[in-house]
Order: sequence, then structure tokens, then C-alpha cells
Amino acid sequence: MSILAVSISHKTTSVDILAKVAMDSSTSTKLAEAMIASEHVDEAVVLSTCNRTEMYASVSRFHGGLDDVTVALAQLSGVGVGELRQLCAVYFDEGAVAHTFAVSSGLDSMVVGENQILGQVKSALTACQAHGTVGTGLNALFQQALRVGKRVHTETEVGSAGRSLVTAAYEVLRNDVGPIGGRRLLVVGAGSMASLAARTAAAAGAQVTCVNRTYDRARRLAEAIGAQARPLAELEAALQQTDLIVTCTGARDVFLDAEHLLGTPVVGVVDLALPADVSEDVTNAGVVLVNLARLVADQPDHASRAEVEAARALVSGEVNDFLGVRRAAQVAPTVVALRSMASEVVSAELARLDGRAPDLTERERQEVHRTVRRVVDKLLHQPTVRVQELSANPESVDYAAALRELFALDPQTIAAVMSPEVMTTK
Repeated sequence: MSILAVSISHKTTSVDILAKVAMDSSTSTKLAEAMIASEHVDEAVVLSTCNRTEMYASVSRFHGGLDDVTVALAQLSGVGVGELRQLCAVYFDEGAVAHTFAVSSGLDSMVVGENQILGQVKSALTACQAHGTVGTGLNALFQQALRVGKRVHTETEVGSAGRSLVTAAYEVLRNDVGPIGGRRLLVVGAGSMASLAARTAAAAGAQVTCVNRTYDRARRLAEAIGAQARPLAELEAALQQTDLIVTCTGARDVFLDAEHLLGTPVVGVVDLALPADVSEDVTNAGVVLVNLARLVADQPDHASRAEVEAARALVSGEVNDFLGVRRAAQVAPTVVALRSMASEVVSAELARLDGRAPDLTERERQEVHRTVRRVVDKLLHQPTVRVQELSANPESVDYAAALRELFALDPQTIAAVMSPEVMTTK
């Protein structure tokens, strides 16, 4: 099986199109289930954030798998297959591994090195595990991707700087309206992004108020940072007592526009939701708007070239190590099949010997059996160990194919070794 990654991100399309394919957790798992129900996909993980919607799959064929993934996404998003094919970046096998590690490390994010992506990747994996769309292949890939992401965030400057979409948005806002410290700031939403926005603002000295559809969640967040909480029903009243707004909800439609903000003291709005929570016409009310589209266009690159290159070097080394282990594992069934064939040959020859030498004592017979098996095991040991070591080298030949050809190994025997039932019992 091979790994396929299909990505629609801020690098391949506009925020408006990203909004069309953005998915909540429930829709993401529906997409993953639709993918594995198709002909060429055996495992699936769907990752959807404000930066990207990506499908990862273990596939039997590249083109068939790509078609299955694209069709499944088109059916759920309402975006045509032809349009999706023009918007998607496609990564296959080694490229898919490298892309997965780069995404988990924050190197492919709108804000390079941001650390929220690790939690988002883990949540996507956990959700798909719970729905049974993840097997051993993608589980190994994503578990390693999470480890690589943690290494980048703890061992490199690009990952340890505490960058996030929230800090980037606040910086852009500060350039337009001044510092947020001392300002009255209203946070609408209580998810991970809204929570980060509230905590960051409170740490900067803002007077934070939390509003959410579920009041208890807003209250818990407010209590954790020493802020106030209000129910969503009091939003209009809250707007009359705030200078800045940060919104990141799961709403599918705009719920704040210029009419809501006219006559209020609001001077700036940060909208981190996808789809957008805030209409762009709020600028007509004299309000500064910092949304995802503006962040894509204006986000300054704080990470130095040296920082990024150091992080990419770490990721590259991890990719090579992962692929080496994977290549060695792929030759293992052929090695097992070779040893199995040798064992069958030895057993057949010893049976012939037993018929031709009936006068051997039981002790002599057992000694002959042990000697022959030891000879065969010793002859096979070094070559089979070396072939797995050599297979880890990306420049190596296809040793599995060479063994199959040299020893005329039955492909069905190798396939049986690779079957889930056999793998489970070993």
C-alpha cells in the first residue's frame, strides 16, 4: 500500500474557497468514512483547520485513490470535481510522508512554526481512530508526525518562539489601532482558537469578556483567566462596552456586519473563523478588520531563513529515518516467505532421508535433523539480515524484487504473509 495526501490550503487557493471545503469534526469523519468505502482507499485521516483541508489515505493505486478521494470530497463540500483537481496539491508516498511531517511541525502553516497545529493533527487522528478509518499504516505515519512536530517545537528556534495565528493577528491589529493592553476586548467563541485569543489578550493586559452560545463554556474560560462572561443573548449589549472583538466560532454564516457595529465604540475586529463570522463591510463603519484573507496577504515572516532551514533539516532527517524503517519493513514479508520456503524444502528432504535410512536410531535421526536445519539457518541468516539493512537505504535497489526473482518465490505466499490475519498472529 502507498500513502496519498491531497491538500487544499492557503497556499493553493483563496480563503473563500477554503471556507467552502472547511469541515467540523463530524463532517471530517464522514469524509474519512466515505473515502474508505471507496474501491482504492483502505485507511483515511481528514485534517481541517482554518489554514487547510487535507485528506490522507492508504491507497492500492495512485490514480484510483486520487479519484476516490476527490469524488468523496466533492460530494460532501459541494465543490465540483474538476474545480477541486485544479485547487489540490497532491503528494504521494515519500512526498506524502514529507508533507505530513512538515504540516505537523508548523512549517506549512500560514504562520511558520505555529504550535496549534500539533493539537489539531492529534485531534484529527483521534477522531478517525474512533471511527475505525485508521489502520497500522496511517497510525504509524501520524504518530511519528506528532513526535517530529514536538521535536521541532522544542529543539528549534522556529518552533519555540510561541508563534500562532492569534499572535500574528494581534500584531497586525496593533499596527492599525495600537496596543491591546488596557483595551476592552470581547472574545466570541470558546474553542481552542478562541481560548488562545482570550488567554493571550489577558496576558497582554486587556480587559477580556467571553461570550459563547453555551454560557457554561464561556464562564469556564473567563474564570480560568480572570475575565468576565456573558451569554450570547447579551451580545448586542456587550458590543456597546467593548473596543476590540475577536471571534472564532463554528457558525456557518456571518453574524456580525456593519449594522451591528455602527454606533458602538468598537475600533477593531479580529475574525479567525472559517467560514468567516464577520462581514467585510464592517470597514464601512470605520472598523479595522483583520481576517484570514488579510493575514494571508499581510502576514510578515518572522522566522529567519536560518531558523526555517534548521527546522527543515530536522524534518528531512526524520523523513529519511521513517522511510528507511518503512522500506525495511516492506522487504520483511519476502524474507519471511524465503525462510518459509527453505523450511519446507528442509522438511521434505529430511522426510526422504527418513525413508532411505530406516536403520538410524532416533537419537541419530534427531541429530541429523538439527544439523541440517542449523546449516540452512546459518546460510540464510546473514543474507536476510543484510537485505533488510540495505533496503533502508533510499538509493538501494529493490531487494525484495531481487529475492522474489532469484528464489522464484510465490507472490501469493508473500501476500499471505502480509495479510492482517497473519500479521496479527505473529
